[in-house]
Amino acid sequence: MNIFADFHERIKNAILSLGLEASDGRALDFTRMTVEPPRDSSHGDLATNAAMVLAKAAGQNPRALAEQIAEKLRGEPDVADVTIAGPGFVNLTLDHGFWQAQLRDMLAAGTDYGRSTIGKGLSVNVEYVSANPTGPMHVGHCRGAVVGDTLANLLAFTGHQVTREYYINDAGAQIDVLARSVMLRYREALGENIGEIPPGLYPGEYLIPVAQSLLGEYGSGLLGMAEDKALEIVKDRTIEAMMKLIREDLAALNVHHDVFFSERSLHAGNGGTIRSAINDLTLNGHVYKGKLPPPKGQKPEDWEDREQTLFRSTAVGDDIDRPLMKSDGSFTYFAADVAYMKDKIGRGFDHLIYVLGADHSGYVKRLQALARALAGEKVELTVLLCQLVKLFRDGEPVRMSKRSGDFVTLREVVDEVGRDPIRFMMLYRKNDAPLDFDFARVTEQSKDNPVFYVQYASARTHSVFRQAAEQFGEGSFDRASLAAAAEKLTDDAEIALVKKLAEYPRMIEAAALALEPHRIAFYLYDLASAFHALWNRGTDNPDLRFLKVNDRELTYARLGLVQGVSDVVTSGLALLGADAPKEMR
Repeated sequence: MNIFADFHERIKNAILSLGLEASDGRALDFTRMTVEPPRDSSHGDLATNAAMVLAKAAGQNPRALAEQIAEKLRGEPDVADVTIAGPGFVNLTLDHGFWQAQLRDMLAAGTDYGRSTIGKGLSVNVEYVSANPTGPMHVGHCRGAVVGDTLANLLAFTGHQVTREYYINDAGAQIDVLARSVMLRYREALGENIGEIPPGLYPGEYLIPVAQSLLGEYGSGLLGMAEDKALEIVKDRTIEAMMKLIREDLAALNVHHDVFFSERSLHAGNGGTIRSAINDLTLNGHVYKGKLPPPKGQKPEDWEDREQTLFRSTAVGDDIDRPLMKSDGSFTYFAADVAYMKDKIGRGFDHLIYVLGADHSGYVKRLQALARALAGEKVELTVLLCQLVKLFRDGEPVRMSKRSGDFVTLREVVDEVGRDPIRFMMLYRKNDAPLDFDFARVTEQSKDNPVFYVQYASARTHSVFRQAAEQFGEGSFDRASLAAAAEKLTDDAEIALVKKLAEYPRMIEAAALALEPHRIAFYLYDLASAFHALWNRGTDNPDLRFLKVNDRELTYARLGLVQGVSDVVTSGLALLGADAPKEMR
């Protein structure tokens, strides 16, 4: 249960019972009322701004209104104290019985604690990674992969119907370059001395196995074919091989997609799908023939100083109109984007989310404009941009990879430090903030390494139960017995940890609504810190240890608290795509 949402409703009902109404006779507007933890925990457990945001409409002084609200809440079940602070904040302190009941609820829910229905079954398409199939995944793709995958986990956990999608950019000039690069390696596999890889082609050694596979299938036969036919065969085989490589790289990072959508499919049949999408825009008045003014700075590839078929995107929020067809009748890159978005909308999604690299910032307005043109206000569109990741080793920049030719591969990073440190640390900054990833830091066993600190908390919770089994001679401790003893938890530090656990549902819902999965990583670190602090108290004072052989009921109560921590850490790490270890060596 989200206790903050629960008390939002309780406080709203308390205010309604005062019989207040807005000065214009209408009902009070509660949309700006918040209930949240106070900045200073000494002020209580919950704080609301209700008096301040409602006072003007109700024609009252904020402090005076706060007094009326406070008086109503003093009679509310579970409320131990109500105070007023500042210009009219109402602070509530809840009694221990309420927190003990919360722990019982947590134990009953297990790792489903925090699961929510706020998504109301809305259908969401999250497109992420979508790297060109021209080579293995590099570390630049890593952050978007983790952000998109974790966001999809989070949305599914909060009641959304989620489709995880990868758009395969398997058409266009870069695929022609890829095929020519493999053809060169194919000639090398036949024994030809190809010398240095010419500028403009892909130099990576990862293309050698593709060429060798072609040699095994065709022998020298490709050289005897017409070039265009040979290159088509090479394209098909190379894209298939690169996508297999990409899927394996993503799987190593625990990233999985439901749909892999091929751009080439849009161009099939002489581009019939793209033409259909353009026709739809035309029928709705969004397409015209015209010329674009020369852009400032570097000219984009699809700019022409002659009449083209243009999308009137400025009419739906864009900065400039966008070309759809060049003067020679060929499609622009954006034309395929039009057809692809039309396909997504046709599949019935309520919300389209694109997770892109920061270098795609120029795409935001055009995609938003396109969604408005194709679907009006029926479909929501959000673009999340991921800033660059810089790699370091003990503070020194990491050099490029020999295997890839000019970048560090994702697999190299996974093989060196493991999946979990990468996933956790890629979320330890908001996606639009730059991120430094240091190989040494993410593998050190210290509080300064967030992923170790959180996973160590998980391992410690399991170690407590192993010790309990040794001391009490029991192999397991059922949740019902632990929950029944919850009333024995009265120590302020233990109650404070229950309060921290109770923040989890609110954090989950807020992260989902804001599309900010990094909040999970921040919360888990704070929870781990609170748990480790409670563990350390027991190190200094035996009476505060989780296990007291001479007091079984108190031990069960404390084990219930430990189980709650274990469940929430397991749940949060699962959302991040990481493991919650039972032991660490």
